Amino acid sequence: MFFFRLTVFAIVFGIFANAELPRECAELAITSCGVYKIYPFANLQPGVSVYCKIDTSGHIWTVIQQRFDGSVNFFRKWQNYKTGFGQPFGEYWLGNDVIHELTTGANHALRIEIEDFNGTSKYAEYENFSVSSEPNKYRLLVNGYSGNAGDAFSGLNGQSFSTYDQDNDIWPSNCAETFKGAWWYSKCHSSNLNGLYWGGAHTEYASGINWGSYGYHYSLQATTIMIRTT
Repeated sequence: MFFFRLTVFAIVFGIFANAELPRECAELAITSCGVYKIYPFANLQPGVSVYCKIDTSGHIWTVIQQRFDGSVNFFRKWQNYKTGFGQPFGEYWLGNDVIHELTTGANHALRIEIEDFNGTSKYAEYENFSVSSEPNKYRLLVNGYSGNAGDAFSGLNGQSFSTYDQDNDIWPSNCAETFKGAWWYSKCHSSNLNGLYWGGAHTEYASGINWGSYGYHYSLQATTIMIRTT
């Protein structure tokens, strides 16, 4: 009987403990930016380390992509983007499975912050953002732009994610392979934030960390892509 009660207590305690685990940064009681652990999947232990960022309005964002020095190779395979790579205290991609899980079941806003090599920072924010599951090729839903960076993303709404080893775009050739990135390409892109880290102006067409208003021959210094529930 004691063993039965102990087992029941352990199960019940585990259920309540899991119910209280934070699924994303906005559910953490934090007062400073940094690396924290979240639990997007109820059965995922010991959780996922992410960078959490607090904006000037006090909103807490979960960072899903971060680049600033070119130390991490982003020209990678489908499996790498599925599971994620890099480290949250440096450059990283959180992982498409995690991004899908986070954006399923509750509305999320998306914020993209970019910085050029002159130190100019701009942002693009979207009211609605979600990514579908892997069987649906991590299809993008994004709309409701505001900001000062120009809208170089909502035109890709409805597109599937592509990598050089899995071509899901609507161009006759392979956008990811041609433009050295991984993104929600159509035919092909108005932004390429997982492109090559060229370090500013580059001669190769559209293969850098490109964003619409900067053109296809300028690669940004830093990018941050982050989400939060609304």
